Amino acid sequence: MPTTITKQIGKNIYLIDLETGGCKNFIGSYVIKTAKKTMLIETGPTNSIPNLLCGLAELKINLEDIDTVAVSHIHLDHSGGVGTLLKYLPNAKVLVHPRGAPHMVDPEKLWASSQSVLGFVSEVCGKPEPVAQNRITPMTEGIIDLGNGGKLTVFETLGHAPHNLGFHESFNKGIFTGDAAGYYVPEYNLVTPTSPPPFYLEASIASLDRLISYRPSVLYYTHFGKADDAIRRLRGYRAQLLMWNKIVQSAVEQNKNMEQVIECVIAEDPLMNALSEFLRGHKIYSKMAIENSINGFVEYAKKAQMKQSA
Repeated sequence: MPTTITKQIGKNIYLIDLETGGCKNFIGSYVIKTAKKTMLIETGPTNSIPNLLCGLAELKINLEDIDTVAVSHIHLDHSGGVGTLLKYLPNAKVLVHPRGAPHMVDPEKLWASSQSVLGFVSEVCGKPEPVAQNRITPMTEGIIDLGNGGKLTVFETLGHAPHNLGFHESFNKGIFTGDAAGYYVPEYNLVTPTSPPPFYLEASIASLDRLISYRPSVLYYTHFGKADDAIRRLRGYRAQLLMWNKIVQSAVEQNKNMEQVIECVIAEDPLMNALSEFLRGHKIYSKMAIENSINGFVEYAKKAQMKQSA
């Protein structure tokens, strides 16, 4: 039987460690449960659905009671398992950004793109199954009544992807960040960028400003877990993105190759330097948090160069 770690992390909030690819503290799915409502935030990928179901059973969640599955965006590691999971949730609708909805209905292009960008990580995640159109609730902004005096506020947090959503829950003043606020590595209590190509720096900064405007107390990272001191952390991540942009722009102007750019970022960003050994030794983060994230800034810098020379 799959092993799963579940724990309560706040009032009415539970975390399930999906242990995707055998990696603990990598992808989390969250449960919000009150007397009135049971919903999930993020499903993780297809291959992690057995672990998610095991976690729901551990929490004694009745699958028929789950009425909403909210996903931050449609990348495989966050929502690739939706189509598979819905087979077990007869009453659930999927809340997703309208730009992402068509790729849930027909995930073939998403799968092909994921294989190209993620390489072996796409196989670790597994191929997404289609979601019926009538089970999708597109949303960019709104408020969901959670019962017990609580509400979930839905809002756009673009940048990492042009269809990223954030979710603010009022019980604990926490925000489910998707990938708008980076990867949180609980072993080191540090954050590193989630910026795969195509990356949109201006939109990312605007999203962080919006996250800060909610004055959250805690952040719930899909990668991975609950982190306190939310505003300081968001401001720090904002500064880190601007630092990476400066480092990578300089390296690109000097015509450094990708390996050299990576070394520049690790050398000049103290947080990345502190995390580099861990990330390089992680079978998935080595691809996603180093190669893909820095490549997002490289492509952004090259586009900026082209605009200046045009």
